[in-house]
Amino acid sequence: MLNAIQERAATKKPTDFTTIIVVMMVLLLTSSSSFATTKGLSQIVTPDLQGEGDLSLSLQIQDKRIANPYELQAEMGLTKWAEVAVFRGFQPDEWIFGTEIGLLTKEPYLLSVGFVNWSPHLNVDPQPYIEAGYYTEHHKIIVGGIHAGYKNEAILGYAYDFNETWRVQVDFQSGSENSSTIGFTCNVTRDFQFNPALYVNNGPKHDLFGYIVFTYTFHLWGRAKENAPLATPIQRVAGAK
Repeated sequence: MLNAIQERAATKKPTDFTTIIVVMMVLLLTSSSSFATTKGLSQIVTPDLQGEGDLSLSLQIQDKRIANPYELQAEMGLTKWAEVAVFRGFQPDEWIFGTEIGLLTKEPYLLSVGFVNWSPHLNVDPQPYIEAGYYTEHHKIIVGGIHAGYKNEAILGYAYDFNETWRVQVDFQSGSENSSTIGFTCNVTRDFQFNPALYVNNGPKHDLFGYIVFTYTFHLWGRAKENAPLATPIQRVAGAK
């Protein structure tokens, strides 16, 4: 999922979190069958795109020192080479936008550009990035860079897919306000997955932060991909990450 990782102070009263949970559960229980997606790594954008015709809806819960504590996300694969994402934060109230364009989309080599973390409501400028990936059946390696504010930051990531259900992943984004992360992704079904992770801040105290995202994917068109094996890196997360 295009993960919006930027520290923002909570300036409004807490949202009724029970309402958020109820809304997400209704979406999951009333949805039609679809094809699962692998939502990137925990912190960084990944170069594999959301599948064409796939709409992923996510609930992201995280320490407020990472980003907005409660976020709903929608990520849509428009074509084989383009996707867009919208994040709805609640503490504070905000909308965040991102996009990704695949310049090279034939595995094992991937190359993508785009931007994340654009929040017009809070006057936060978009952060452009470029990323390359080397994706095999089990190993996924990611390198790249992102321009955040006034500086350029490095992006590194690695994931290992054990099988159709389990993936472990680590990633890193430079900058004292960012983190190194370790986590895993579990595909509970072909449509529903969750990704918990532990963030280790790059600052001098190396504080630990918690994070988890739940994702359900609706396959709206392009059903030729529906029978592809989950171990194949399905066009991303994001997220978010």
